Amino acid sequence: MQFQQLQYFVAVAETRHFTRAAELVHVAQPSLSQQIRALERELGADLFLRARGNITLTDAGEALLPLARRILADADTARYEVQELVQLRSGRVRLGATPSLCTGLLPDVLRAFHDRYPGIQLLIEESGSHDLVRELARGALDLALIVLPLPPGSPALTTVELLREDLVVVSSPEATVPGRRRGRGGVKIADLEGERLVMFRHGYDLRELTVAACRSAGFEPGFAVEGGEMDAVLGFVRAGLGVAVVPRMVAARSGRGLRVTPLARPGLHRTIALAHRSDVAPPRAARELQRMLLER
Repeated sequence: MQFQQLQYFVAVAETRHFTRAAELVHVAQPSLSQQIRALERELGADLFLRARGNITLTDAGEALLPLARRILADADTARYEVQELVQLRSGRVRLGATPSLCTGLLPDVLRAFHDRYPGIQLLIEESGSHDLVRELARGALDLALIVLPLPPGSPALTTVELLREDLVVVSSPEATVPGRRRGRGGVKIADLEGERLVMFRHGYDLRELTVAACRSAGFEPGFAVEGGEMDAVLGFVRAGLGVAVVPRMVAARSGRGLRVTPLARPGLHRTIALAHRSDVAPPRAARELQRMLLER
């Protein structure tokens, strides 16, 4: 089995077309087809079902695809690791983070990192924790800021707890704060019953945490609008569409147009951790960013 054959295999699997795959990897289509056939002979199994205008993966192809992607990603990481110059003058860091952390935690740390290592390219992947865990597993990220606990069936990741963050309720200044009608200062989860929530899209840890808390309080939350990212959720709340539960750090940076109300004890919290694959050490530049995040 040759490394080049795996590249060709992944290209065909992703394009589902031999000619387009050949163009993607800059090789003649007959040469690509020949290498795929050689790989199939080596493995003793067909990887594709070939029909006119319809290329699909066989069961063997489906099993090989995530492994091939991981091998190629690891090779890419190794290439960048070797190419790093002395004293971190060049290189890259692929960092994943949830949108709320991109808004609240990362700007100051990334500015300090860039000031110290201006030659390091920072590539940021903004997504939900579950998506980031999958990206770590397939080698597409060096580090990720995720929310603990890890979802069931997660791959082997090394995690270091970074912070424990309070969640708060945000509303428009003109709206009545839930719970204030009964004379309390803080908002209880039970006070959200009957309120119209502005809710994040599926896959957001904040969505799952809020919905689970409402159900534990004995009611099913109602949504005024759902499916947004962090900026959209805050914008909908400013417009008076409803209230939302967001991290305190995000609320503090959100500027004017929002009323921020704490949750009454015991409140809601989330634990943020820095994660990387257990079987692959992060590149040197990523390890330096990891140190700065832990020492922030």
